[in-house]
Amino acid sequence: MNMNDRKRQQQFAGIVLLLTAAALILIGLGLRDPWPADEPRFAQIAKEMVESGQWLFPTRGGEYYPDKPPVFMWAIAFFYVLTGSIHIAFLLPSALASLLTVFLVYDLGKRLWNESVGLTAGALLLFSVQFLLQSKTAQIDAMVSCWITIGCYGLLRFILIERRWLWYYLAFFFMGLGVITKGVGFLPVLMLLPYYFFQKTNTVNVTMHAQRYDVWRWLAGPIFMFLAIGLWLVPMLIQVELSQDPALIQYRDNILFRQTVTRYADSWHHLKPFWYYMVEVIPLFWLPVSVAVPWLLPKWYQAFKNCDARIILPASWILLLVLFFSISPGKRGVYILPALPMLVIISAPYVKELISKTSLPRLLWVVVAALSILCLGVGFAGLAKLTFLLELENKYGLSPWLFFLFIGALGVGISLFTVRKKIWQAWPLFISLLMVGYSTWGYVLLDDVKTPKNIFRNIQAIVKEQNVTIGLVNFSEQFILFSPYSVVHFGYHSELSEQINTAYHWLGKGDDARYVLVDEDNISGKCFDLQKAKPVGYAHRKNWILLSAEARKPECGLSALIPDLKIYRYEKAVATSSGLSHKR
Repeated sequence: MNMNDRKRQQQFAGIVLLLTAAALILIGLGLRDPWPADEPRFAQIAKEMVESGQWLFPTRGGEYYPDKPPVFMWAIAFFYVLTGSIHIAFLLPSALASLLTVFLVYDLGKRLWNESVGLTAGALLLFSVQFLLQSKTAQIDAMVSCWITIGCYGLLRFILIERRWLWYYLAFFFMGLGVITKGVGFLPVLMLLPYYFFQKTNTVNVTMHAQRYDVWRWLAGPIFMFLAIGLWLVPMLIQVELSQDPALIQYRDNILFRQTVTRYADSWHHLKPFWYYMVEVIPLFWLPVSVAVPWLLPKWYQAFKNCDARIILPASWILLLVLFFSISPGKRGVYILPALPMLVIISAPYVKELISKTSLPRLLWVVVAALSILCLGVGFAGLAKLTFLLELENKYGLSPWLFFLFIGALGVGISLFTVRKKIWQAWPLFISLLMVGYSTWGYVLLDDVKTPKNIFRNIQAIVKEQNVTIGLVNFSEQFILFSPYSVVHFGYHSELSEQINTAYHWLGKGDDARYVLVDEDNISGKCFDLQKAKPVGYAHRKNWILLSAEARKPECGLSALIPDLKIYRYEKAVATSSGLSHKR
């Protein structure tokens, strides 16, 4: 095979990789609705942006949402405008960001080593559990991981491949986009710490670094980051200052301080021990690379001894990133997703050797066989109506046993098919079929369970009046997103007692037909006659009841004086836009 034929074959392999990534990531698009915990929130915010025309200050159900900057919600809103369907739009930003991440990893591996290493790196990322799951989830993490990967790509290309300041400044600009997507977008800058250290000690080999550089060019990088941040931050701050609206001032202070420094240093939820990522996240969710680490560690150690900056800089950055998130008391598994693209970059050069000379392929084969047998066991146990599985079936109204049997049977078939051939293929084949099954049959099975659609079907069977408004107590965003009625709520962060007080007063007023939807465990018979409550079903681990004005007791110990109550109204299809908060 001559050089041109080999080059064309490699280019074709790159196209096949990207087409495979597109197929795995995009399959199932439009087959399911937004699922808790985060997806309904972001989808609802995006809808309100489009409907109200208010893009600077995200709102959910008319109440300002200060937990995250707006870029991810902007992306969903853009695709909502483009497609006219929130059903499709909510998953597109994560999917497209993930496709771009695969390409960046492939291209960086190709430039640092060769085409073969690039293809291996892209495939390792594509078939990683956490990456695939997040690519099919409408959470912010896939997008911020993409921006962070662009930041790392730009810095590594600048430092190791071609000393063009464009890549350095591009890296910082996308760090800025990452910050206004999710505050941690600046993390690629940590790569400059090991670069500076190893340059000072003359222990790394990097291309084109011998000459002296203008210090002002280095210092100009953060300017490009702040330019990107300013695309949202400056107009937001100006609008807050001009309005002097207390709600907007509270929004500004919350998102700039409480949701950044305070959330990192003194987190109030998702509290986990320091070793959480090393013990509970990386071993499972970073498969298949995680099982290769025992064989990769000596390779990385040798690369450090040989001063190979292609390994040293990404590896050092990965350690700094995991340490950064481990120090914070608040932890979620998806926080360390941005490290995965760099991990596959430093793993890919050794994969061919590991496959041919170690027991890694057999270990992966065992993992596939064990997961397949487990799925078969769950499927047969479910069909046999074993007690603990029957309880789950009755609780959630879900019978996925044929799905488990199907996945298990396919996995066993893959294990038998690969056992005498290239057994390393067992993992990519299994994870691909698993994700295709999950993204089609699994979506159909789970959609009713993951949404409150059954609750609203039951309400529609009970409520016959026109001009109905549903009041939500201690609500989740999916109840706004899926409601066929106009809704009000009483402040997402308000105390439960305050919400019940407001709901009690609201229910007794107005000309429209009013009902309160509440979890039965959050209401007592003190203010409401629970004999007149109407059960409307089970969703999100709670039993929900509907209260009408008739269920109000005349005396319940709540203040007879109606204070300046917080009532936020969201009209079906059209969000109110004049402040979005209505006092009644």
